[in-house]
Amino acid sequence: MRVSVVGGMDRLEQQYKLEAAKLGYKLRVFNVLESNMSAKLASSGAVVLFTGKVSHEARIQAVNAARACNIPLLMCHSCGVCAFRDCLSCIEKAGSNGMRIGL
Repeated sequence: MRVSVVGGMDRLEQQYKLEAAKLGYKLRVFNVLESNMSAKLASSGAVVLFTGKVSHEARIQAVNAARACNIPLLMCHSCGVCAFRDCLSCIEKAGSNGMRIGL
């Protein structure tokens, strides 16, 4: 499954990818607002939004894309590796239980 991260710190991008790879996820990171980001998020299985390190416009586009495509959305204020690991854990639990998360 592909997980997309919106926000976060540039310097932690490699650690985010390592944590995702440990659980078998492919990770795509959007540290800044990109053109056509909504369409790029549509292919994700889940979206992690770091609310403390993201522009308002990127947050709005991520939330709208997740709602429109019925993609699970996890919002976390902290953007550290431990917080990201917790988000991945929530995705794992929801996937194994067939639950919806964060929408």
